[in-house]
Amino acid sequence: MKNLIYPTLITSLFLTACVSGDKDYIETPKSDQIADLRDDDYDGVINARDVCPGTPRGAEIDNDGCAEYVEHSDKKDLKILFANNSSEISPIFKSEIRTMAEFLNEYKEASIQLQGFASQQGNAEYNIRLSELRASAVRVALIEYGVEPDRIETIGFGDTLLTAKGDSAVSHALNRRVVATVVGFKGDVVNEWNIFTRKKK
Repeated sequence: MKNLIYPTLITSLFLTACVSGDKDYIETPKSDQIADLRDDDYDGVINARDVCPGTPRGAEIDNDGCAEYVEHSDKKDLKILFANNSSEISPIFKSEIRTMAEFLNEYKEASIQLQGFASQQGNAEYNIRLSELRASAVRVALIEYGVEPDRIETIGFGDTLLTAKGDSAVSHALNRRVVATVVGFKGDVVNEWNIFTRKKK
């Protein structure tokens, strides 16, 4: 039994002496991290390389950390006819104006130019002013439906650009008009594919 105790005791004293000697203690070196390796928007691209911070969760992204968008386009036409020597909008065109306003309210980046026209009845200078009043009347109606005023431009062409030739009542009626065509765009984030959704093409 003694033969086992003495070698063990000697070994312990030897190890203690090695640890408690005059050796200098070396601290664990600290890394000097220059780049920001965090990923604050959890898109898989570190902050140091992320060109688009704040990417929506679940969005499909490119190598710069920017969300992929799919662009939808939609085109809407507006045509309002007026009575002779009048800039008052007939009630039958109110729904058409409301539809245009809804379109513009959905596509916030789209704007509209309202072009007013007149028939060749009456003085040419007066017809210019009348066509401007007609375009302005439609503008006011769009604003009442919530469209921002700075997105609506008006211009009057008078009787210089006729859509219908001739001197008939029908031709004059078709020329007393306000028209506009706008194209709006709406970007939707392309979501990543997962078990619940299908990735958009």
